[in-house]
Amino acid sequence: MPSRQASLLPGSASPWRPLADRMRPRTLAEVVGQTQLLGEGRPLARLGSAGTAHSMIFWGPPGTGKTTLARLVAASCGLRFESLSAVLSGVKEVRQVVETARVERQADGQPTVLFLDEVHRFNKSQQDTFLPFVEDGTLIFIGATTENPSFEVNSALLSRARVYVLKSLSAVEITGLLQRALQDTERGLGGDSWTIEPGVLEFLAEAADGDARRALGLLEIAADLAPADDGAGRRLTLESVQAVAGEGLRRFDKQGEQFYDQISALHKAVRGSDPDAALYWLARMLDGGCDPTYLARRITRMAIEDVGNADPRALALAMDAWQAHERMGSPEADLALAQAVVFMACAAKSNAVYEALSAAREDVRQHGTLEVPLHLRNAPTRLMKDLGYGAGYRYDHAEAGGLAEGQTYFPEALGQRTYYHPAPRGLEIRIAEALQRARAARRGTGSGE
Repeated sequence: MPSRQASLLPGSASPWRPLADRMRPRTLAEVVGQTQLLGEGRPLARLGSAGTAHSMIFWGPPGTGKTTLARLVAASCGLRFESLSAVLSGVKEVRQVVETARVERQADGQPTVLFLDEVHRFNKSQQDTFLPFVEDGTLIFIGATTENPSFEVNSALLSRARVYVLKSLSAVEITGLLQRALQDTERGLGGDSWTIEPGVLEFLAEAADGDARRALGLLEIAADLAPADDGAGRRLTLESVQAVAGEGLRRFDKQGEQFYDQISALHKAVRGSDPDAALYWLARMLDGGCDPTYLARRITRMAIEDVGNADPRALALAMDAWQAHERMGSPEADLALAQAVVFMACAAKSNAVYEALSAAREDVRQHGTLEVPLHLRNAPTRLMKDLGYGAGYRYDHAEAGGLAEGQTYFPEALGQRTYYHPAPRGLEIRIAEALQRARAARRGTGSGE
């Protein structure tokens, strides 16, 4: 069943409710961070002051206030608020919300705000369910997602909603939020007298990794375990919060936006000849639990695409690193991946082969199935010889300099083409020199020596 909200805003400060829930902002002015949306003259600030709402999608990392903002938008506009989670709900629950919204709208003419958390969990057909009711004004749709809406939200629904990008909270913003929770006597922990060791809140803010909900959760656990300070209150020590926070977990989604952003950063750091940045992104992905086999495959692609013939050793090293990981596994063979990444970042770069293949493929697409010239065809039977297969072909090894001057290798209708332009870097400098001589010899304007 959908969760009908009796109140849009946090109610009592029951100790059974998590601190993060109790400390939810009650007004847009209380929201921490997101100044790009809530600052003076910014979109959501204008929305609240105007008292009108439109369909929207909040896209951002966990703990950045997507659910809270949806509630506050509805409250600032005086609209009913219905909340569903795509993890727990389906089309049946959506229809129940729509039916209730229709009845309410007939009574007072006001639309209902339907908030769908984790909207990316709904498939495209389920997302289509909202469209008619968004169109006729029965619903104002607000979706929340940690994934890129461009890929995860139906284009029809996306065209009817404005996307607002939420950012991770800074350590300074989270530190301020923690201070507020410690001072708030109504909803927070201000009922006790606290002694806070230097660096405690800053440590918790860093450990939260931009997630306000996580920061408040860590603070609540640390507070529950905090000892009395000589009968004069309670004390939070750096040692105690470090024990609570444990090993910090960085955000990483093996199938999501963070995953593809980070592999893109790794590839571009290698291409940009920055071994230090490349190592950082490699470490980030390994730390997040990325499959090393996937990394080995992408590193091999970097060797082919970006180093190429400027230093062919890169491909061999990438394949060796891949094989080392298959045989040894992590963490021992992670060093092999790092070795390959550093070598490629430092190596001379050339995408000449990549560009050459792209150009050749374009000619194939444009010119279709051109005939193989007769002199290039094999002639294993008498009939084929009688038809002229292989006639006039000159065996390059038997020619002076190892090249048959004037002999062509392209279809006649296509003519001579030049796809491969070696880069003036690494081994391709020498390749370019040899290729220049060979091309001149085939044109009959120079020696193949």
